[in-house]
Amino acid sequence: MKLTPLAAAALALAATVCASAQQKPADKTAAPQTATTTTAPATTAAAAAVASAPATPIELARATYAAQGGDKYRDLKNIVLLGSADLYAPGSAQSLSGKFGMITSGDRLRLEVQSPLFGFSLISDGVRTYSTMRGFELPSASRFGVPVLLKFDQPGYAVTALNGSKKERGFRITDPEGNATDFYADAATNRLTRFEVPYGPYTYSVEFKSMKEIEGVFVPLSFVQRISSTQGSFYAEFKVKDAKINQDVPDNTFAIPDK
Repeated sequence: MKLTPLAAAALALAATVCASAQQKPADKTAAPQTATTTTAPATTAAAAAVASAPATPIELARATYAAQGGDKYRDLKNIVLLGSADLYAPGSAQSLSGKFGMITSGDRLRLEVQSPLFGFSLISDGVRTYSTMRGFELPSASRFGVPVLLKFDQPGYAVTALNGSKKERGFRITDPEGNATDFYADAATNRLTRFEVPYGPYTYSVEFKSMKEIEGVFVPLSFVQRISSTQGSFYAEFKVKDAKINQDVPDNTFAIPDK
């Protein structure tokens, strides 16, 4: 197993989900009209979704937004995730196991990954980004993934249809600069199941295996992320052991170290 490419890809995956976990936009628009699904239990949410299945892409985006937590999700102070990760290189059945911790607060991010073979830090203060891995780059957190879903109803964002299935409905959100994220939601609950992001020669994808409701907001507990490249697919399996929202964190949590 080649450690550096594997570590870089897996850390990119981890940081992608971290950045996607919570990104508060500068401006808010009117609350979606389907907010009744925000805090409903799975069975109630499923029944409500079946009774009023979204008919258009914008309705599906609005329903998915509401099912994740709606305005409560958009207004989060922060999300803190702690857990374990198994990292895989293309064509390898052997994983590199480690632990991760991530904190997001608006457009600020801190990710720490530790394993017996390597350690890694990624910090974004909202303007600058710092990484302990040289040459490590990520898509902008505000332009891809769940942060885009949180802006679906803002001017300049276009929502279009994607082919789905009996179990999933799909839609694409394109931002004013042309960046696109493809979202897929459970047909019964409208809850987000996965998303895909084209980025240069790569495709980032995140599949949510399970989520937990915390104060009306759904956060990931188990998820698989992949980077598809010409070398094959790097992927990582994450299991969250501790998930919290709206925590008090030190002011220097997102401080960029002096070089």
